[in-house]
Amino acid sequence: MSRKTKVGQVSDLPFSRPSRAGRRPAPHTHGFTLVEMMIAITLVAAIITGLLMAMRTSLTAYEKVNRRLEDNRRAMGLDQALHRQFGGMMPVTGECGLGGPKVAAFNGDAASVRFVSSFSLAEGARGYPRVVEYVAAPDPNGGLRLMMNERLYSGPSSVAPQCVNLTFPPVQVTPQSVEMAGKLAYCRFAYRVPVADSPMGADWIPLWQRPDLPRAVRIEMMPLDPNPSRLPALTLNVPVHVTRLVSVAYADQ
Repeated sequence: MSRKTKVGQVSDLPFSRPSRAGRRPAPHTHGFTLVEMMIAITLVAAIITGLLMAMRTSLTAYEKVNRRLEDNRRAMGLDQALHRQFGGMMPVTGECGLGGPKVAAFNGDAASVRFVSSFSLAEGARGYPRVVEYVAAPDPNGGLRLMMNERLYSGPSSVAPQCVNLTFPPVQVTPQSVEMAGKLAYCRFAYRVPVADSPMGADWIPLWQRPDLPRAVRIEMMPLDPNPSRLPALTLNVPVHVTRLVSVAYADQ
C-alpha cells in the first residue's frame, strides 16, 4: 500500500534517487594529469643531464691526468734510451766510400750525431752492433722534434755509403725514423773534448770531426710550451765510457 501525499505536504519517507536494479556505483579512481607527467619528465631529464655532466667532467680530468703521466713516462724513457745507447757506444771504424780510407764511425754537429752502439732500441737489449743516428728535424705540429734512425752495423763497409770525401752527409729523416721527442723550442748537440790531465775540465764544441771519441755528448732540449706539471725534456749530459783511441783499439780493421 503506497502512501500518497498532497501537494505542499512532505512525505515521511526518506528521499532516495532511483537506481537501476543490480548496478553498483563506480569507485572513485585517481590518475596523473598531463601537467604532472610533464613535471616528472622534466625532473628526470634534469637529473640525467646532471649525471652526464659530472661523468664528462670526470672523464676529462682522467684524460688530462693520463696524458700527463704518458708525457712523464715518455720523458723518463727518452732519458734511459739515450743513456743506454750512448753508454753502449763502440769505438769502431768505417770505410769512407767503398775501398776508401778508414775513419772513426762517429761524427756529429749541432743538429745531428751518428755512432755505432751495442744497444738496440728496436730490440730493447744489447746484441748486434747498430748504426744509430739522432737528428733535430722540423716538427709538423710546430717547433722541432728529435728523430732516431737505427740500422745494422755489419762491418766497416756498412758505413761506406754515409761517408764521402772523409765527411758524413747530414742525417736524413725517413718514414722508418722514430720520434723520440716532439714540440721542442730547440734541440742541439755538443761534444766534450777529452783532456788527458784534467778529466773534469774540458770544453764543449758544436762540431766533432776528430779521429777519437768525445768524453760525453750533450743534448740540449726545451719544450715549445713548458708545463710545470709535466717532466720537461731538459739538457742531458750522456758520458761516453770509451777511453781508448779508435785507431789504436781497432788498428787491425
